[in-house]
Order: sequence, then structure tokens, then C-alpha cells
Amino acid sequence: MDLFETKFRDSMTSKVALLNRITYYIVNRKGKQMRPMFVFLTAKLLNQGEVNERTYRGASVIELIHTATLVHDDVVDESDKRRGFFSINALWKNKIAVLVGDYLLSKGLLLSIDNGDFDLLRIISVAVREMSEGELLQIEKARRLDITEDVYYDIIRQKTATLIAACCSLGACSVKPDSPDVETFRKFGELCGMAFQIKDDLFDYGEEKIGKPTGIDIKEQKMTLPLIYALNNCSKKEKGWLINSVKNHNKNKKRVKEVIAFVKQVGGLEYAVAKMLQFKDEALSLLHQYPKSDYRDSLELMVNYVVERKK
Repeated sequence: MDLFETKFRDSMTSKVALLNRITYYIVNRKGKQMRPMFVFLTAKLLNQGEVNERTYRGASVIELIHTATLVHDDVVDESDKRRGFFSINALWKNKIAVLVGDYLLSKGLLLSIDNGDFDLLRIISVAVREMSEGELLQIEKARRLDITEDVYYDIIRQKTATLIAACCSLGACSVKPDSPDVETFRKFGELCGMAFQIKDDLFDYGEEKIGKPTGIDIKEQKMTLPLIYALNNCSKKEKGWLINSVKNHNKNKKRVKEVIAFVKQVGGLEYAVAKMLQFKDEALSLLHQYPKSDYRDSLELMVNYVVERKK
């Protein structure tokens, strides 16, 4: 990871001083770095503990593109904080934030092209397309609040799971191009990503084990799995009240608390937890097709971390 950080920082450099100042700020406020870890661990699992330059480039590309999407997301969401620090748009305004996101995206694509990693570039490009589609599908559906559970899975598969799927298939492709392992690990990453997003949904309902209740998703009219379950398992009158609350009273703190209490009461959280664990178990069963090793153990820890994390 230390060597990766150096390579990642180098991959961001520019002749424009302002850009270097902003990318330096980004690198020094990085998050958990789960995505590059998925790339490296997958490659090591399949290649007797060895990684190559393609693996490092794959991890850098995924991190560049992930960072670009976060910078753009903060503009879209009008968010002035990211991981407890000021967002790029809060410090440098929207215009610069959008341009920085574009710059990082182009750096990621060029890193692959300049080194002839067209197979890796394809994996990344599909992920970027799906993430955009997933976000737009969510916006389209949120307006009508008519999301079925299947549509919800489509949204999170594209919006969140596709990037973790890309990490794992990139790791596999960097050391074993054209092997069936590339698809196996894409599926493994997708299942981890599904569990990851459902865990995020649960944070919104806040338990002692999970964090503080926030109700942010309800305020933003995002249809999450606990809410979808509640809508499908209540009387017509209760459904009318729920939809009205989310649509027209989502800024009313008291009403949001009542929605959270109702979703808990009808078993929305238990249902979502069960589904999350189902995705986790499916991911582990794919992983266990491979011989036991330190790398398999580490990937198993990553999968368990996805569902047990506190933030």
C-alpha cells in the first residue's frame, strides 16, 4: 500500500500548480482505501502472492476514477464535507470541483491507454457507465417512490457494487488476463458491493451497534431496502402515510423519526440485515472455491468488515 500511494500520487501530477495543490489535498484525506486493497488481494490470491506493474496501474486507475466520482458527487449533492474534511467544492467552488473531477477521470483513462492496458480500461469504462446509469435510475425512481425490491437491487448493483466488482476483476485481469477467474472475481466483488450498500442503508436507521440515527436517506427521498420492505408489508392506509411522509414531510424531524420507528416496527431492518448476510455468504462461497491462503483469509476479513463496519 505504501508503494501504491507513491505511484498513485505520481499518477495525479500536473503542470498546473492549482491542480497539484488540490490533488495533494485529496491524497492526504484519503478514506479506508478498500478498493485498492481488493485489487491487490485478488491479484495475490491468483498469482502466488505476486503482483506486477499492471496491478499497480489497475489500482491507481480505479482510485483515480473513484476519486473523480466522489468529487462530482459532492457537487451534485451540494455537500460541503467529505470524511469529516471540507469537500473540494466547499473550498474551491463548483466550477473547479467539476474540472478537477474531469481531470482525474482523464488521468485514469490515459494511465491505461499509455501502457496498452486496454483490457483493464474496458473493465473501468463499463463501471463508470454503470455508476452513472445507477445514479440516474435512482433519481428517476425517487420522484415516483415506486421502487420494487428488484429495481432497488439494479440501482445498487450499478451505483455501488459495480466499482467493487471492477476492483476484483481488475486484480484478476492484471495477473490472469482471459482466465475464468476475471468473471468469478467480478461476481465476488459485485456481491460484496451489494452487501456494502445495504449496510450503508442500515446506518440511516441508526442503532447502538450501527451509529447515530440520521434519516438522511429519507430527507433525500432515497428508497432504501428497509423502507421498500415496510412499504410492501403494511396496510393501504399506512402505505399512504409513509409515501406522504417521505414525499412531503421529509424535512420534518419528528415525522422522519416516526417513519424510522415504523420501518423498525414492521421488521424492515431485520429483513435488510438478512439480505445483506445472504450476499455476504454468496461472496464467501465463491471465494472458498480457491485454496486456503493468507490472501484468501484477508479477502474473507474484507468481506466480513463490509457487513460489520461501524461507519
